[in-house]
Amino acid sequence: MARLQGDSPSSALVSDASEVSRVFVYSLPTVRRQCLMNAFEIEVTASVPIWVIENKPGLIPEVRSPSSPSSNLSTLGTLDFSLLYDQENNALHCTINKAKGLKPMDHNGLSDPYVKLHLLPGASKANKLRTKTLRNTLNPVWGETLTYYGITDEDMVRKTLRISVCDEDKFRHNEFIGETRIPLKKLKPNQTKNFYNCLEKQLPIDKTEDKSLEERGRIMISLKYSSQKSGLIVGIVRCAHLAAMDANGFSDPYVKTYLKPDENKKSKHKTAVKKKTLNPEFNEEFFYDIKYADLTKKTLEVTVWDYDIGKSNDFIGGVSLGINANGERLKHWFDCLKNKDKKIERWHTLTNELPGSAMND
Repeated sequence: MARLQGDSPSSALVSDASEVSRVFVYSLPTVRRQCLMNAFEIEVTASVPIWVIENKPGLIPEVRSPSSPSSNLSTLGTLDFSLLYDQENNALHCTINKAKGLKPMDHNGLSDPYVKLHLLPGASKANKLRTKTLRNTLNPVWGETLTYYGITDEDMVRKTLRISVCDEDKFRHNEFIGETRIPLKKLKPNQTKNFYNCLEKQLPIDKTEDKSLEERGRIMISLKYSSQKSGLIVGIVRCAHLAAMDANGFSDPYVKTYLKPDENKKSKHKTAVKKKTLNPEFNEEFFYDIKYADLTKKTLEVTVWDYDIGKSNDFIGGVSLGINANGERLKHWFDCLKNKDKKIERWHTLTNELPGSAMND
């Protein structure tokens, strides 16, 4: 363990030979001292009121102190984790390493901690990931990597990752310990970023967020206009992180597509049903006989359903691509129009907004 000493704002070196980094000591609220001690196992003498560590690439990770000082913040603990955005595969890898100095939540002075992840805005059960629970510890070591699939560059600009540490309780509701939030725009593609963050009290979620656009999962769709066949080929590749609609925590999903407007009502296509999964792979293609020039007037509606025997099927989520869409959905449509005979694959977010043509399954 390294030891720091100092009486006034000054600089010192961490004496541990394996961790040589420059530390600057400032007079800030003492509530943050515990975060330093937990994250870096540095013993700070009473004469050193607080610290700020200079981030040296390759030497130490980013350290984030609580944004709102509180007398209880120092008792919540710290979380060691890393994030990697795999741009080529549209995946966000979240490695939860360990926590240190967690707040005791049980009568035995310990906790049964686990970590859960949400993407904001649009948080829902569909985009929740969680680690295993570790019993009777305030210093859990998980070493687990949780992965979000279907993450786009647009998501990386507008989304925030919420990481919460909770205490599992068998006989009552699980208890919240602390959280930290990372705007994904802080990450550089294909570069792992390490964090040692102090946990904070639960932060409010933006009340202005449009609840009608709750996320229900992701879907990968391919589009290709075939000059040889004079038609549009729509591929339903796979889904990820679908909302669970059944009591067993899964769904039995299938996908429907419509090309609207559809005067003759012949544009409906269906995939096969995939049983008991939230991450189905379909790899099915549907053909629409349509002139190239008419595509600028069309909208492709894609909906995902949960198949139920003996009762109405449940709507999971939907997405519309076409000239009236926006963002990635509009870009995907135009890329298809600009690149005849080339298959264009993209991930899209499913929301609980039900397209008009899918009102009745």
